[in-house]
Amino acid sequence: MWAALRCFHRPPPPRLGRNVARAGCRSYSVKHETDECGIPLEPTWSVHDLLSSYPKPTLSSATLTRLHELSALVHPQEGSHEHEKLKREMEELIKLVDAVKLVDTRGVRPTSFELPDEQSPGFDDEPSGQSLLKNAARTKDGFYVVDSDRKRL
Repeated sequence: MWAALRCFHRPPPPRLGRNVARAGCRSYSVKHETDECGIPLEPTWSVHDLLSSYPKPTLSSATLTRLHELSALVHPQEGSHEHEKLKREMEELIKLVDAVKLVDTRGVRPTSFELPDEQSPGFDDEPSGQSLLKNAARTKDGFYVVDSDRKRL
């Protein structure tokens, strides 16, 4: 964001055969069309392109069924279009998580911070926490009860 704000206080970079953008005193060439601040007009990469080099994990149908049972969801019939689509999506998520695990964060300082009260989202009027339990069909000791052995339609 700050780079964009700085851009508004500078003259636009020269437009040569290929776009040239200035960052401080350095200049570099870019193969993508950019705006007057040197910001690409279209994405220059995608998560899909990045992850395409990673090996594809396999998720067994039994594991997918077990995940549905643990979350008390009705699982799609094995071999159905919905089952295959969900299996592919879960495998892509697993690939993404595996790729994130490979990122070396040694020496990277945490950047977390608290928002001042005036910038915090205001959810004061929405129910949360224990007050939501009153909407549950069954509870026990402050927890939701889910019948995992119940037959599903």
